[in-house]
Amino acid sequence: MANSPHRVLVLGATGTIGRATVRALVARGCEVVALVRRRDTTSQPDGVVLRIGSVTEPGSVARDGICGERFDAIVSCLASRTGVPHDAWAVDHRANLDALAAAQAAGIAHFVLLSAICVQKPLLAFQHAKLAFETALIRSGLRWSIVRPTAFFKSLSGQVERVRAGKPYLMFGDGTLTACKPIGDDDLGQFIAGCLDDPARWDRILPIGGPREAITPRAQGEALFALLGRPPRYSRVPVALLDTIIAVLGVAGRVVPALAAKAELARIGRYYATESMLVLDPLTGRYDAAATPSTGTATLFDHYARLISGEVVDDRGDHAVF
Repeated sequence: MANSPHRVLVLGATGTIGRATVRALVARGCEVVALVRRRDTTSQPDGVVLRIGSVTEPGSVARDGICGERFDAIVSCLASRTGVPHDAWAVDHRANLDALAAAQAAGIAHFVLLSAICVQKPLLAFQHAKLAFETALIRSGLRWSIVRPTAFFKSLSGQVERVRAGKPYLMFGDGTLTACKPIGDDDLGQFIAGCLDDPARWDRILPIGGPREAITPRAQGEALFALLGRPPRYSRVPVALLDTIIAVLGVAGRVVPALAAKAELARIGRYYATESMLVLDPLTGRYDAAATPSTGTATLFDHYARLISGEVVDDRGDHAVF
């Protein structure tokens, strides 16, 4: 590293990708400070400095995180947990805007943002919130790197227990409506950390997937059954069923706000069920697996094997379709 050690403030360090990014930064010799809501040293490597604050509280990043000290970069792995409009605009947009203002005021040169590849085709509140902040970051005058990963392993692992229990694998249509290049936590963390030193990743939007070819839900099911040593069994779910659920919840949500949030979650589920997590060709409007860059070594099927053996456990959060 040309100017090591970098001193880096990490936001969202307790999330799955945040933890992997912190590990990667520490492994590269960086001095890491993480702004967290509560002190939990068990999930962070030795040497990481934990500071308590709240990214959704205006001024907390500057007051509780930066503390008037010198930093070379801010790495933001912030993401709203649910993706519903209130959470999305509070975290994906406003919290990042506050961090950007703090970086500008403190003279921090580089801002690395974990975004998502699905913002290429924004139909949902959290996608618009992410895009709004991306625009602000690009216009900020700071050096920036915007990382847009494809599907995460944990988002594609919800049916492991279902299939292991003897139930059929659920898929929309014939299981070939979509495809993705899943990326592992540590591979993505390494890629994010590498943005600090690689000029080719500066002032760039960086779509990134995992190794090997793109895979469909049907291919995911076939691999899962093979790992369990069982013949494939599938149950097809019509996309129209999600449309009906969305319509009913949308109407009911006009009266009961909690149901409006559920309608948005259903829209998120439909999006991931019908849109590929690959680079979108703006000219053809089609997803292009060949144009989607790859990195790392871990595959989704490696992850399935580790889940089946009990070596790892996934926390899928609120975005699970199944």
